[in-house]
Amino acid sequence: MCKCESRCGIECSKCGFQETMGCKGCMNIKDPFHGECAVKKCVESKKIQFCGECKEFPCELLKAYSYDKEHGDNGARIEKCREWCKHAEKEEVNC
Repeated sequence: MCKCESRCGIECSKCGFQETMGCKGCMNIKDPFHGECAVKKCVESKKIQFCGECKEFPCELLKAYSYDKEHGDNGARIEKCREWCKHAEKEEVNC
């Protein structure tokens, strides 16, 4: 089983919103405290666990989130998805 923490590759375990906002992460909540997330909506509509499992990975939507000037992480979440896929492949999980 993949050890992913989020739909887009953000590491929830390192996010301050767990404490400040009581966020349990997009994998564990229906409605994010910050409003609708297009990435979460996309992943869930495709019935996959996270972006790395998508045939279009990394898509333009994920790139836009990852490289957003204000809230982006310069591609770190994309790389995290790749890492999760490598981990899943070792465990023979489709990714």
